[in-house]
This record gives sequence, C-alpha cells and structure tokens, in this order.
Amino acid sequence: MRIDVSKITLANGLDVLVHEDHRVPLAAVSLWYHVGSKNERPGLTGLAHLFEHLMFEGAEHQPSGFFQPLQEAGASLNGSTSPDRTNYWELVPKSALRLALWMEADRMGWLLPALSQARFETQRGVVLNERRQNYENRPYGLAQFALMDALYPDTHPYQWPTIGRPADLAVATLDDVRAFFTRYYHPGNASLAVAGDVDTREVVELATELFGDIPAGPPVPPVVVPPVSRVARRLQLEDRVELPRLYLAWISPALFAPDDAALDMVADLVGNGRTSRLYRRLVHDRRVAVELAAAQGSRELDGLFQIVASAAPGHSLDEVEAAIYDEIDRFVDDGPTADEVAREHAQAEATFVMRLQSLGGFGGKADQINAYNVHRGVPDSFDADLGRYLNTTGADLAAAAGRWLVRDRATALAVVPHGRGDLVIAGADRTPVRVS
Repeated sequence: MRIDVSKITLANGLDVLVHEDHRVPLAAVSLWYHVGSKNERPGLTGLAHLFEHLMFEGAEHQPSGFFQPLQEAGASLNGSTSPDRTNYWELVPKSALRLALWMEADRMGWLLPALSQARFETQRGVVLNERRQNYENRPYGLAQFALMDALYPDTHPYQWPTIGRPADLAVATLDDVRAFFTRYYHPGNASLAVAGDVDTREVVELATELFGDIPAGPPVPPVVVPPVSRVARRLQLEDRVELPRLYLAWISPALFAPDDAALDMVADLVGNGRTSRLYRRLVHDRRVAVELAAAQGSRELDGLFQIVASAAPGHSLDEVEAAIYDEIDRFVDDGPTADEVAREHAQAEATFVMRLQSLGGFGGKADQINAYNVHRGVPDSFDADLGRYLNTTGADLAAAAGRWLVRDRATALAVVPHGRGDLVIAGADRTPVRVS
C-alpha cells in the first residue's frame, strides 16, 4: 500500500504533491481547498457550495467557462463540496497538464475580477433549484436536514446543510461572496496533487510558475464548536412518502479518531448488504422491513453513525426499532464471529486496492493523496489508514458499539406519509421538526 509521493510547499503555503505512475499517458490533477460548510456562520450558509458552481464559470483570463477548453483537450473534470472541504479534479492527457494547472491557477488567483453580479445571481438561482430538485421534491430528501437540525445546536456548523438554507442564500450579497473567497480560496489553505505519467521536477516547476505569485492569504484558524448534547430525542416528520422510515443517529468519533474505523466496520456488519445482521433479521427472516442501511459518517469535528430502515407494509416502526436494538445488544454482548471479522479485514484490503486502480476522479489516487495531506498532514497514509482496519479485533468492534450505540443517546426520527401521525414511533415529539 505504499505510494511514493513527493511533497513540496511553495513560499505562499501551497502544498504540491506529486506521484509518478507511468503506466498510462494520463495526468490526474486534484486541488483541495480546506473549506466547506463548517466554515460558514448562521445566517450566511451555502457559500462554500455556491463557490463550487462559481469556480466553474471562469476567471479573468478564461472568463467564458472552465469546461470547454479542458474537454476539447480530452479531459474529464468535476468538483464537490462537503462540510469540511471543497475539491476540484481534472483527468487529462499528459500533454494537457499545463492547461489544467493554468486554469486552476487562474481561478485561484484571478476569479474575483470575473465575478460579476449577474454571474452571482445566476448561480445562486442554480443552487436554489438544485436544492428543490435533490432535497425538497425528493421522497425522504429532507430527513437528513431534520436530523442535523435536531442533533446540533444553532451555532454548530454541522447543523445546516452543505447546500445552504434558502433564506441565507437569498440575503447574501456580492460583497459577502467576495469576502468569503478572499478568506478561504488561496494557496495557504489549499493542497494540489498531481498523479500519473509526469516528472516530479517538471510538475513542481510548473506549479511554482503558475501558482507561486498568488498571495498566501490570511491564516485560517481551526473551527471551534460548542459541545453537542447526547440526550436521546424522538421526532417525527411528515413527507410525501409511501412507507414510514426510521432514522437512528448517534454522534460518533471524528475522522481518524479512535473507534472511527471500528464503527465503520460495525456499520458494515450490522447493516450493509444481504449478509449483514439486520438485513437477515429484519428483511429476510421476519420481513418487518423492506430496506435498510448503516454507515459511520466520518468528518473533521465529529462523526455521525446512522441506521436507516423502512417498515414493510403491515408492520410498525416500533417493531423495526425494537429489532434493531435487539441486534445491537446481541452484537455488543457476543461480539462478531471470527468469520465476520475475517470478512471485514478482507473487504477493507480489497477496498484499498481498488481505490489505487484509478489515477483521478473522486476517490482516485490524486484525490486520496490530497485527503490524507489535508486531514493528516501525510499524503502517503494508505498503510496507516488500512492498518486501522486490519488491526481491529472482534473485541474492539463489540466495545466500540457498546461505547457509542447507546439507546439513550440516539436521536430517532420517524418519517411518515402526510396525515399519518399514527405511524410514528412511540414517544415521538408531536411537534414536526424544523426543516431548513
């Protein structure tokens, strides 16, 4: 799992990471900005995601857009925003590497001259429409918003959705947007990775030439958050859905913190796929649920462990919830079997190998190198990361589940069809949760 990576930090603070892989004549470019929705503030949310859109619209030296020149050169490209980071990537023929780096440098250093009121208004409208399509008009699409709102206090940056709140986007001004860009989108808060059929010395020279004159920008202090209550809450949300669905959520360890990898494995054993315990019990054997999933969502400030299950017709969410807790209790008391642990170790190893098969894109080598650099400061952390899984025992898994998946610390959300409050879980607050 060792990946040779050269790391050079330019005078303006930009980390340049280079991995040579000469098997195919391609170059993968990945640029991470250490900014996401967690860097916003109440009343002015959604700016990080808005910039994901704005930065594809072009900058001073290429004002007509980011896609056409690169696609004409044979590239594929995209970007995304999370609570913790924003990333952009291009996978190009190696002859187009300079073009990709030049365009990334143009929007890092010269975006604001091209950021007009009209462009801002257009992309704000695009984002609001995206929210309507992907969340407001999608069955169960508002459930995660309701959960985050219930789990976190108003001043915690994980409370609001990455896409932002419509009221906040509506009042944002062009000056607000410019100030946000100036604070976060600069070399001192960025990490550039290049992987593929490249020469390290030439990449560093290119990066120095194209990015070296961009000012470092102001230091970005770590985000300080208020404590999060772990008191159990029971909530209900009515939505345009056919089947009632139960969400169980626990605040869990942050990314790379102790028990983070263990809970990732617990989620897989308990609730992912046809071989998982909950699938066998709830879907296959008792047929009280028609679908379910579990996940440990790892983030910088803390994690979020979730189990989601939809009740089968004729069965209640209370039945589903009781069966879930019975299985968690059994897992904590007895632990996983030796075969289950061996399967998890093999699956972890296979997953890591598969992640190394792709140079670019989401989850490719360039993206992973950047992730490790931003979150751990060490771009070649593949072995250390895999070791978190391979060194975890069955006793570790049972202990982690017992520490974190405690019944009186869970937030339970019942999503039911409109007008069917009789289907919610017992003890649920009858006041509908806020969705914003």
